[in-house]
Amino acid sequence: MDLHRLTTQTGKIVLPLILGGAILYWMYRDFDFGEVRQVLLHEMDWTWMLLSMPFGITAQLFRGLRWRQTLSPLGEEARLSTSVNAVFLSYASSLVIPRVGEFARCGVLKRYDGVTFSKALGTVVTERAVDTIVVMAITVITLLLQLPTFHNFFVTTGTRLDTFLGQFTTTGYIVTFICLVAALVLVWMLLRTMSVYNKVKTTLGNLWQGVMSLRHVRNIPLYIALTLGIWCSYFLHYYLTFFCFEETSGLGISCALVSFVVGSIAVIVPTPNGAGPWHFSVKTMLILYGVSSTTALSFVLIVHSLQTLLVVLLGIYAMAALAQTKKAG
Repeated sequence: MDLHRLTTQTGKIVLPLILGGAILYWMYRDFDFGEVRQVLLHEMDWTWMLLSMPFGITAQLFRGLRWRQTLSPLGEEARLSTSVNAVFLSYASSLVIPRVGEFARCGVLKRYDGVTFSKALGTVVTERAVDTIVVMAITVITLLLQLPTFHNFFVTTGTRLDTFLGQFTTTGYIVTFICLVAALVLVWMLLRTMSVYNKVKTTLGNLWQGVMSLRHVRNIPLYIALTLGIWCSYFLHYYLTFFCFEETSGLGISCALVSFVVGSIAVIVPTPNGAGPWHFSVKTMLILYGVSSTTALSFVLIVHSLQTLLVVLLGIYAMAALAQTKKAG
């Protein structure tokens, strides 16, 4: 491996960790972590947290089912268990190297079920495109539904948008700017990655087949149902955690939708599981809805940490299950 490639690969691992760590350090530099311990042991309603966890599993389960469905028209038949475990493992591996999970899960299917890697990668591109459309649709709908809420908020409190933005510190603006730059860098890196495949005619053909596979999915209603199931599961996985904390339990589904959308967009920034940008964006929205800064900081730290722990546990389960799975001949 030449020096340039080594530097690039190292940068893909180190820079996201530095970015996420820097944002978290800035957010929690003056935070009393004794507050989190107090909340975890004495104030938090764990029943709601436990109820939210199955939806984190079903989101990935539905994703595995949907992925298998898009592979079938390409003549690639993957086992259901392998598809789901590949998805479990992909999310866990992305905690170490952001976005690597998309390649890792294609590698799992190739190794265990003999699925062509580039075709599988093409269907992942399709999947990301569909999910982007869903997020955009949810964002537009949420903004339209919440316009009266934001208007009433500013009228009732006498707060104008310019004065609200004026509450951001210089560091806050810098963090927001860094997140936007990081997202643009990610897009540039993805475009460069795709250009590599364009050099290989066969691989390009397989990728195109994967992208176009959606047209040939046999059961479109099932595909739509699985897509809705994925995003409903994501939302419930997040929304139910509101009831774990006294100050957020009464905010309602409107606040949950807004902060969910903002958080979903924030995880585009390439940090492990969105750590840093997700905390910053969701905390900001909770404060806009009247949650105290201390509670908002505790909320995002606890919720993100426990949901990340679930991803790790599913990844460990997938590794154990795949170790017992017969590989392709």
